[in-house]
Amino acid sequence: MKINNNNIKSDLLSGMVVFLVALPLCLGISVASGAPPFAGIITGVIGGIVVGGLSKSHVSVSGPAAGLIAIILLAITDLGYETFLAAVVIAGLIQLTLGLAKAGGISSYFPTSVIEGMLVAIGIIIIKKELPHAIGYGTINDGQFFSYEIIKEDYGFVTNILHSFNFAHLGAIIVTATSLFIIYAFNNISALKKIKAIPGALVAVASGIALNEFFITAFPSLAIPKEQLVMLPKASSLNEFFTQFTLPSISGFTNPSVWVVGITIAIVASIETLLCLEAGDKMDPLKRFSSANAELRAQGIGNMLSGLIGGLPMTSVIVRTSANVNAGAKTKLSAIFHGLFLLVAVLTIPSLLNKIPMASLAAILIMIGLKLASLKTFRHLWDAGKQQFIPFVVTVVAVVFTDLLKGVGIGLAFSLYFILRGNMKLAYFFNKEHHNDSETTQIDLAQEVSFLNKAMIKHSLSNLPNNSKLIINAAHTVYIDHDVLELIRNFVDFGSKDKNINVKLINFRPAYKMENTEYDYSKMKKG
Repeated sequence: MKINNNNIKSDLLSGMVVFLVALPLCLGISVASGAPPFAGIITGVIGGIVVGGLSKSHVSVSGPAAGLIAIILLAITDLGYETFLAAVVIAGLIQLTLGLAKAGGISSYFPTSVIEGMLVAIGIIIIKKELPHAIGYGTINDGQFFSYEIIKEDYGFVTNILHSFNFAHLGAIIVTATSLFIIYAFNNISALKKIKAIPGALVAVASGIALNEFFITAFPSLAIPKEQLVMLPKASSLNEFFTQFTLPSISGFTNPSVWVVGITIAIVASIETLLCLEAGDKMDPLKRFSSANAELRAQGIGNMLSGLIGGLPMTSVIVRTSANVNAGAKTKLSAIFHGLFLLVAVLTIPSLLNKIPMASLAAILIMIGLKLASLKTFRHLWDAGKQQFIPFVVTVVAVVFTDLLKGVGIGLAFSLYFILRGNMKLAYFFNKEHHNDSETTQIDLAQEVSFLNKAMIKHSLSNLPNNSKLIINAAHTVYIDHDVLELIRNFVDFGSKDKNINVKLINFRPAYKMENTEYDYSKMKKG
């Protein structure tokens, strides 16, 4: 990486802005995932310094991603944290392998409708999981704040939410409401939107700290309990600081369930990263291109290192990337600077960070969830037609009510159905002409006719009327599958005679070996 002294100032400033955006998100995403808050900081530091240094992208910034919360939370619950870390290392190894195998174009094979559905579902799950933090539920009553169980009994989703307010904390609700208002204002009021150097999320966190300190002094009954504040361990020395890191369980690498989680994380994280990388290149004012394969390699190394020392899986993140671009980043030095700022913060001001109410972080994540699950996305997919909208809705419902991997699989199945259905319809152009003595049907085969079109062509041939004429024209075809050619031959030799249908084949290339073919070279494609 060539360092241009002219860019250091702008990269330093943009790195500071991204740090201010990333700090509350690292803590909030970590807690929402059921992991220690320190894990989010580890991930942000590695995403900035290591991945930022290895990536070929000039503006992309990596860190813990909201899109992985549902997977991480379930995995930690099922496997335990140390065993889960083995899955993070495995995911990184898979990503590194994909990058070395030059599989960076994999994201092109996932339909937009399924990707959009996955993101909307993740937004819904984030909101659902953050509601306990937002109202301060559970920390005093059952001591299971990090379990995200609204109540032990199963009253149903809506009833659970209403019932949980019986155990809510008024101080936490006030902090959440204030934080939501501040973030909304910074996103929608023109005067505040112009303040690029101070993100709304940071103001929300600072306001949450100030409010709670005020409650402690003036209204002790509203003071948020210690259990509902960020709990970063404070190290009195460098040696004590390094004891905060967690090593993965060695036995986890031989556990098949861990490999399933690792593969799932690798797939989802790679897709999110590649999509964000493409978006970052579009936002880059200098319109530079990034290497998808290099990004996968960088992400793989970053995730392996993160898993080895107790961090979460990471991706390239659109929130940080957009903040980086808007702050005027010129090179990837800005991403590296943001990682360094995170490291300095956790080393020097952990006491201040431990004053942050979980309610403020919940507000930030709820706003992220609302943005992911925006009604605009539903309208956009609705306008795109049922071929896009149905797989989208199916993916949303499936992910919310099953899990991410199953949900995406179900969405892909529906999307594939519509793709195959559309492909079959495009196999040929159907034209009928009525004459006094009979009916003439002409089938103009498309440029490519695959085995997927066989069923539709067979259906059309079987429904031709008796005593009619049929013309099958292959003038525009480049490729016809063997099974389709065999179907046409059998119809000419047997099926047409049963119904007394006069069949004429025209413009079939000699390579197709169709007998009694007439050629009209003026209608055939050149070459």
